[in-house]
Amino acid sequence: MLWLYGTESILALFLCQSHILAVKSHGSIAALFHHRWAVPILAELHRRQGERYAYLAHRFGISRETLSQTLAYLVRKGWVRRNPGYGHPLRPEYLLTAKGAALGPQCERLAHALTDTGVDDLGLRKWTLPILYAMARGPKPSRFSEILATLGTVTPRSLSESLKRMEDADWIVRQVTDEFPPSTRYGVTSTGRRYQLLIGGLAREAA
Repeated sequence: MLWLYGTESILALFLCQSHILAVKSHGSIAALFHHRWAVPILAELHRRQGERYAYLAHRFGISRETLSQTLAYLVRKGWVRRNPGYGHPLRPEYLLTAKGAALGPQCERLAHALTDTGVDDLGLRKWTLPILYAMARGPKPSRFSEILATLGTVTPRSLSESLKRMEDADWIVRQVTDEFPPSTRYGVTSTGRRYQLLIGGLAREAA
């Protein structure tokens, strides 16, 4: 029935739907990195086809409080569920839901890439990969204000600190233009693009 609408209306509808999808993707990516251990736990539950609480605590070497908070968060987001048949020592206590299973392979690829290159601490911080994703979706190179607006929920201070860490690690490069007044823009380096591609795949599953 699209023939009933004018070209301008169809274009406006398409742009609106694209904007909604982009906003949803940004929100989902930010949600995935809200907890430091969310992606590694999703990756491990995918790799092991579910697991017990004690195994996860030992595997990641994290406190019971941190693990409990992360698992509770993943359950609330609909990515993980408790196993109703748990009771036998060999049965997994936590399983991925259908939504979580869609994310599992991408989480495993990302977790392996970060671990293999020794950048877990930077890559799994709350805003590092959401920033890379925002920069992939926006103008290139990106202004500070553009990244801030795309992410929506990050504070200017958190964004500034995250960009500095990413610049120090050679994931992004800071450029000052020759125009007047001068402006600062941020571009992604070849190192950063490697992780940008991985986060793109994760975003497609999370949307």
